[in-house]
Amino acid sequence: MMLNIKSPETRTTSSSASATSTSIVTAEKAFSFISKGWREVRSSADADLQLIKNRANSFKNLADRELENFLNSASKSPFSVPTITASATTTPAEIDFVKKLQPKLTEIRRAYSSPDFKWSQWSPKPKIGIDLSAIKNAIVAEVEDEEEEEERERFRRWRRVRFKEAAREDGQFGKFWEPIKALKTRLREFELKSSRSSSSPSEIFEGIKNSEFVEKFKSSLKSICKEPNDSKMQEVPPLDVPELLAYLVRQSSPFLDQLGIKRDISDKIVESLCSKRKNQLLLRSLPAGESSIIEADNISDDLDLRIARVLQSTGHCYEGGFWSDSMKQDLSDGKRHVAIVTTASLPWMTGTAVNPLFRAAYLAKSAKQNVTLLVPWLCRSDQELVYPNNLTFNSPEEQELYIRNWLEERVGFKADFDISFYPGKFSKARRSVIPAGDTSQFISSKDADIAILEEPEHLNWYHHGKRWTDKFNHVVGIVHTNYLEYIKREKNGAIQAFFVKHINNWVTRAYCHKVLRLSAATQDLPKSVICNVHGVNPKFLRIGEKVAKEREHGQQAFSKGAYFLGKMVWAKGYKELIDLLAKQKNDLDGFKLDVFGNGEDAHEVKSMAQRLNLNVNFMKGRDHADDSLHGYKVFINPSISDVLCTATAEALAMGKFVVCADHPSNEFFRAFPNCLTYKTPEDFVAKVKEAMTNEPQPLTPEQSYSLSWEAATQRFIEYSDLDKVLAGDAHSGRMNGKPVKKSISLPNLTEMVDGGLAFAHYCLTGNEFLRLCTGAIPGTRDYDKEHCKDLHLLPPQVENPIYGW
Repeated sequence: MMLNIKSPETRTTSSSASATSTSIVTAEKAFSFISKGWREVRSSADADLQLIKNRANSFKNLADRELENFLNSASKSPFSVPTITASATTTPAEIDFVKKLQPKLTEIRRAYSSPDFKWSQWSPKPKIGIDLSAIKNAIVAEVEDEEEEEERERFRRWRRVRFKEAAREDGQFGKFWEPIKALKTRLREFELKSSRSSSSPSEIFEGIKNSEFVEKFKSSLKSICKEPNDSKMQEVPPLDVPELLAYLVRQSSPFLDQLGIKRDISDKIVESLCSKRKNQLLLRSLPAGESSIIEADNISDDLDLRIARVLQSTGHCYEGGFWSDSMKQDLSDGKRHVAIVTTASLPWMTGTAVNPLFRAAYLAKSAKQNVTLLVPWLCRSDQELVYPNNLTFNSPEEQELYIRNWLEERVGFKADFDISFYPGKFSKARRSVIPAGDTSQFISSKDADIAILEEPEHLNWYHHGKRWTDKFNHVVGIVHTNYLEYIKREKNGAIQAFFVKHINNWVTRAYCHKVLRLSAATQDLPKSVICNVHGVNPKFLRIGEKVAKEREHGQQAFSKGAYFLGKMVWAKGYKELIDLLAKQKNDLDGFKLDVFGNGEDAHEVKSMAQRLNLNVNFMKGRDHADDSLHGYKVFINPSISDVLCTATAEALAMGKFVVCADHPSNEFFRAFPNCLTYKTPEDFVAKVKEAMTNEPQPLTPEQSYSLSWEAATQRFIEYSDLDKVLAGDAHSGRMNGKPVKKSISLPNLTEMVDGGLAFAHYCLTGNEFLRLCTGAIPGTRDYDKEHCKDLHLLPPQVENPIYGW
């Protein structure tokens, strides 16, 4: 028996042949179906086009007949209307006007009779049918019969109204449009007559059609005879020399400040240039009677709006400065994003670690914007130097969990914001964290909307990367530290302070849109305003409420005397404290002071106090909210290096007396009755004795609220212009009742200078030799391998490749 077994190759060939034949049949069917469908579509399109052409020809013929009737009637009979006055007769100018229309209309007819005519240029409605015979009858009709007395009286009233309208029209059309005015007068009379005489349905319908035509004809006449003095066409007077000089001085004020010319002097120069002719210069470009529309707050804003108005009148549109980045993210349609970048992190209990954390929590609490807190990540060796009690973390996730737990214990709610880390290194010489690499790259471009730089000068001393104001739509800097005061205490401090002052001016100008100074104790930086935007931990306010209730029930709230708390370094007020206690030792006989703190200068401070035989008891540093500190009645703070002492605010929140120096850093606290300020050592003794012999006053609800983070957040939103940015009108004003956007309409000299400074700073910080000469930590231009491992980053050579590497 023979088996017919085919080889695999044979079976494959047969299968391929059958599949090919099936594919050919399927393709032929598909092609046949497509061809049939195409023929049907083409037939339908041809029919539709023929129908459109027939309707167009019908409308063209109808229009020809109507225009022919209109021209024939105009050539046979002159215009005439009911006699209004003895001199109101038909003039040859009226007939000439209509005859002049005939060539134009013939030209129109020739245009749409042409085979190349396109209906899209004229867009007629095929169903409109206009009978112009009624216009002909109304124009050529003569008044043959006298009206009755009642009709005459009605006509006189109408004539008086008509004269008033004619007087208004004189101002609209002018004396050069007499034929148009005559034709318009006859059209008005025809409209009035049609509305009075139509009685039958057909006449009423005819009157409605004619009325619609008349209205369209009148609107076309108005468009032809447009008022030449229209408000849009008003001429805006050009800028004169004082205005240009004022604008130049005002834009150059930050640069002049670098040369030693204070901002107050620049403002006075601008004011003197603008004040003499302010009303004429700022208001003459507005229509009469609208001078109250200007909404600028001062001469500077008025000048901006005035220049923007002139630029808009010339059609100029400013699209950004020479250094600006036109590829900024536009997040106006979605939820805004706020990135808070700071120079320290918990568990380091310093102001730049604690206050930004609370700011992030309370900004996120409103749920109006997404918030990200960007803090430095330190390698294990640096953590051992910075964090207290030998506390270290193996990963950023572990430290993030510690930060969130610490925060929720104090604010009492779950804060919904993100925490991210950037590489940092601890400088022993500066006792601070220096960023490594480009800090801005750790905020993604899609979230780069609003940036809050805590200590902007510190963050940007050695910043070599993307310019903050190019990447973010709005950048706010918050100055925490009086660096000049610290530097002056060092060797050659005066010279160093001089250079640091100008570097701080440089970097804040180049990288910030707005700068907030917590007090006047800080350096006067460009674009800065003074406002306390810090609050106190809610825990301290609860302690103060508890103390107030105990006192209401007759209990003794304070069983201890005076204390001082702060990091034990000379610059934190310890030098001033020991000097005061040593000089007034006899006057303060029996006065005992407990001091809480740890720090690098702890041994020297204790040795100095022991050598001077001061009645001071030193203890380890602890949290200000610790139960052991609740019983103290008086907080002593002689420091004049602080910008805004957080410990002073916390002591006031707990209902204690505070004895502090009469210094700009304490300006915010003077409004509280429990704050006792002194100017001289003798005054210090008097204030201490006053506090030790009296009881502090309980805080009012208003005083408690002013110390809270809710109030601080509200002040921050207001003074940082964040409310205007979120509303979308940070750089706009109003003139002539309409918004004028200064940032688009107005080129800004300051932005150009700031961009140049940022570019120069980028070039200088890119040179490792110059970085080391100015005190940078070696190798901080980019992050190192240990940071790559901890933060799971690509090596900097891969992240930012150099061509040819």
